[in-house]
This record gives sequence, structure tokens and C-alpha cells, in this order.
Amino acid sequence: MGKLYVVATPIGNLADITMRALDILREVDLIAAEDTRVTSKLLHHYQITTPTTSYHQHTKHKKTDNLIDALLNGKNIALVTDAGTPGIQDPAHTLVASARIAGIEVIAIPGASAITSAVSISGISGDQFIFLGFLPKKKGRETLFKNMTNWDLPIIIYESPQRVGKTLLDIEKLLGDRDIIIFRELTKKFEEVITGDLSTVIRQLKTKLPKGEFVIMILPASKRGKPHKKKYDREKNC
Repeated sequence: MGKLYVVATPIGNLADITMRALDILREVDLIAAEDTRVTSKLLHHYQITTPTTSYHQHTKHKKTDNLIDALLNGKNIALVTDAGTPGIQDPAHTLVASARIAGIEVIAIPGASAITSAVSISGISGDQFIFLGFLPKKKGRETLFKNMTNWDLPIIIYESPQRVGKTLLDIEKLLGDRDIIIFRELTKKFEEVITGDLSTVIRQLKTKLPKGEFVIMILPASKRGKPHKKKYDREKNC
């Protein structure tokens, strides 16, 4: 019986991958990738020639049984997403759950994650927060926002450049002028972190076309107006 390796890959900078992850990607018999075209860039960069097969939202139902059969027949498989840790906003959990039911060993190969990367540079305590991933586009969207008004914890969401403007306007309309932190293009050349109240951030983004993937941290209403950092006396701390 083979093993299923759940392998984290870089969220932007290709150097952000562990040596163990590279070893696994070279040694397995097959790599199941959310998008083989995206994964091929990583594999080409590290001269890895392991065969790949697609495993995404539209193929998971017909591919899961095939991959489980391969694992039961002794093949070792690495499961990767387009960027970051599998199982977060991708169909990886379906294959992992099926493998566990079949008695197949599932092994985590940890690494990059957009959530933890954002929290680590936010200056906000990561002891407790609520992660929602990509918000519903229509059904249940407004209800979810109404529920958020009762949450007194930082809320983290993902958003695309095409929808980030609308989402920020929805947050302002339904939650009020909260303080937020926006993380754009994490680990990439044009990485950017924008902090402030929603109205200011919205005006700032209107001056330029948003590009790249976004992580948005919405701070609780109870934190409204509180400074993100202490002000230090430069002379005393030189």
C-alpha cells in the first residue's frame, strides 16, 4: 500500500519550499495537482520530472477513486494545491478523507500558508481569529455579513483582484467603517500591506487597479480607532 503526502508549496516566491517537500516531490510516483500548469512551473524550476495529474473541483469526483486505487496498489502520491497548504479553499480534503477511510497513511509535509503568513506580519495577536476563505458571491453572502457583526475576533478572508473592490464596499455597508489590514501579493516582488480604516483604504485602492491575490483581515468593532502600533520616542530609543 502506498502513502499519500499532502505537500505545501510556495504561495508566491518559489524559494519558499522545504527541502523535505522537494525530496517528496522527486520520490513519489505521481503528483496530484490542482492545476498541472501552475505546478509545472515549480517542478521545472527545481528540475523535478515526476508525472502529474489534475485534481481540482471539477475532476475530484471521477479522479478520487482512481487515485485511491493507485495508492492501494502501492503507488506513493503527493497532493499539492496551486499555492500554499492543501485543504484550504481547494478540494484536497476529499481525497484525504477517502484515503483515511481506505486505511491509507496520510502524511503532512508542512510549509507556506497565506493565512499564517498574513497573521505573522499583521501585528495582531493570532491566538484567536475566524477564517472564512472566499466569501459566497451571492447566496448567503448578506446573511454571513450580518452574522459577522456579532463576532469580536479578527476575521480573515481571501479575495480576487476582480472582486476586492465590491467586497470592501460590502464590508463598509454591512459592518461599518472597520479598521482592516490588506495583504496583497504575499512573498512576491510587489508584496504590499495596507492598514487603516475602510473608507481610507477604499479611496486608496480607487487610485490604482488592484492586482494579485488578496488576504483581508477585518478587525473587530471593539478595536475601532485603536492604533496598530505604539509610538516611540526616536531619541530615547536610538
